[in-house]
Amino acid sequence: MEILLPFLLVILASFFQGSFGLGMKYMEPLKWESWWIVHVTIAMIIFPIAWAIIAVPNLFQVIANAPSEAVFLGMLFGFLWGVGGILFGKSVPYIGLSLTYGIVMGLAASVGSIIPLLQVEDAFSNPATTYVIIAVIIMLVGVALTAKAGIERDKLTGDTNDPSNMFKGIFIAVSCGVMSALLNIGFANATPVAMEAEKMGAITRNSSLAAWVVVLLGAFAMNLGYTVVLLFKNKSWNSFRVSASGNAYKWAILAGLFWFAALGIYGQGSALMGTMGPIIGWPMLLGLSLIISNIWAVRSGEWKDAKKPFQLMLIGLAIIILASGLLGYSNTLS
Repeated sequence: MEILLPFLLVILASFFQGSFGLGMKYMEPLKWESWWIVHVTIAMIIFPIAWAIIAVPNLFQVIANAPSEAVFLGMLFGFLWGVGGILFGKSVPYIGLSLTYGIVMGLAASVGSIIPLLQVEDAFSNPATTYVIIAVIIMLVGVALTAKAGIERDKLTGDTNDPSNMFKGIFIAVSCGVMSALLNIGFANATPVAMEAEKMGAITRNSSLAAWVVVLLGAFAMNLGYTVVLLFKNKSWNSFRVSASGNAYKWAILAGLFWFAALGIYGQGSALMGTMGPIIGWPMLLGLSLIISNIWAVRSGEWKDAKKPFQLMLIGLAIIILASGLLGYSNTLS
């Protein structure tokens, strides 16, 4: 059971990661910036800090005692990850959601795994490393096929984009993908914060929550700044008081709870995996969450009347499952 628990936690985390986006379908009648500021406040401040205060003794003392470099890097990478989230929204109008999502997921999974791997001392003497690299490559193939299936589905529904904008859109999506990986890189670099939490009495599984608090402070600063700019630019401060907005607020809160539930539980599984946790767990989280999000898409009818693209999507998801299994096996070797 001790061997299985980390992977069960990552699988559970992937359910939350693949499901939180459902809340974005219920933004109206709120403006995007009004909905988003509620969402990120729950996801990046209230829920992470509340959970960490419960699970990590003397949380704020832990952060104060942690190496300043680890705290700074965690917050910096979290802030830069926030920039990546903004770029995602900028890329979609140029190349569509399916291609954007495929590029971002592929780069976020691979870069977010390989960079922490390169930071581990004597990483290439670890027998697990070869399997991790192979698994990440296999996962990229699965993500690419899933993205291709989405593009083919969009063609059938007539939802295509201007080819003249393709290069610009791909450049933005690639930048977004690299920056999206920084969330996990920040988490890996904030490991000394988690180690300090263990010294102060936190159990290994919960120590990662202290690291997330640091990383998400930086992420929240970026998201808060961007939404406040939009609130002033669009003169939409009064949208918080729009009538019949209770359902939108409910989904903003639920999506926030689901979003950090994914990261918090992933962090627990990663901590139990040891040094290779962020390297193995991150691509597993993103790959499996892609499967969950497509299950929701099937249930909502997004793949209706798209038989061939749907079959291609299933092949892509099967490859992702294979890659996840190989990542799980690699952890038994580390």
